[in-house]
Amino acid sequence: MTELTLLLIEDEPAMRRFLRASLAGHKLVEASTGAEGLLLAASRAPDVILLDLGLPDIDGLDVTRRLREWTTTPIIVLSARHQDDDKVAALDAGADDYLTKPFSLQELLARVRVAARHASGAAKTESVRHFGDLVVDLARRFVTRGGEDVRLTPIEWKLLATMVRSSGRVMTYQQLLREVWGPRYATQKQYLHVYVGHLRHKLEQDPTRPRFLLTDAGVGYRFKEE
Repeated sequence: MTELTLLLIEDEPAMRRFLRASLAGHKLVEASTGAEGLLLAASRAPDVILLDLGLPDIDGLDVTRRLREWTTTPIIVLSARHQDDDKVAALDAGADDYLTKPFSLQELLARVRVAARHASGAAKTESVRHFGDLVVDLARRFVTRGGEDVRLTPIEWKLLATMVRSSGRVMTYQQLLREVWGPRYATQKQYLHVYVGHLRHKLEQDPTRPRFLLTDAGVGYRFKEE
C-alpha cells in the first residue's frame, strides 16, 4: 500500500505509542488536543484522520463538525465510547467510520485502506464494481451474481447502489432512509430492515451469514468490500 499521511488526534500517550509503532509504514502526524488537530489538519493535508472522541479541550464530535466545514478528508473515529448513540452521532456529524477500542490492528489498517481509496476517488469513478462473483454496474443499473442476472425492484436497486457507492463504510439507518426513501421516512427503520432482507436473499449465498450486506447493530449497515 502507498505510504499515507495519517493525522492522529489522540490524548492518550499509550495509544499514540501503540499506533506510532503499528503504523510505521505510514507518515504519522500526532496531536494531543482537538485544537492542535484542527491546525494540523489544515497545515499538513493528511490523507486520513484518526480521531478520538474523548479529547481534553474540544469534544471529538465538535472536531468532526468543524473539519467537515471545509474538508472531505476521511475521518475514522477511534473511541472507547461503546453506545450505539455515540456511533450514530459521530457518523451523522461527518465521520466516515467508527472503531471501538480495543480494536485489532488488521481491522484498523483495512478501514484506512478503504478510506484512502474513497478519498482518491477511485471507488467513486468506477461504474462497474466487482465483489467476488457479484458484479454491480452502477451506470447501466444492473447486477449479476455468478454470471446470472439478478432482478431488483427500483427500491432494492436504489438501496444497493447507495450502499455500494459507500462500500466499506458504515451508513446509519437515518442516512440510508433519507437517501433512499426521503426525509419523511428517516425514522421508519422497518422499511430498511425489510429491504435489506430482500437484498440478502437475492445477493448472498447464505442470507443468514451475509458476506456483503453487514449489520452494525444499533447503528446501520455496511456493504463490505472483498
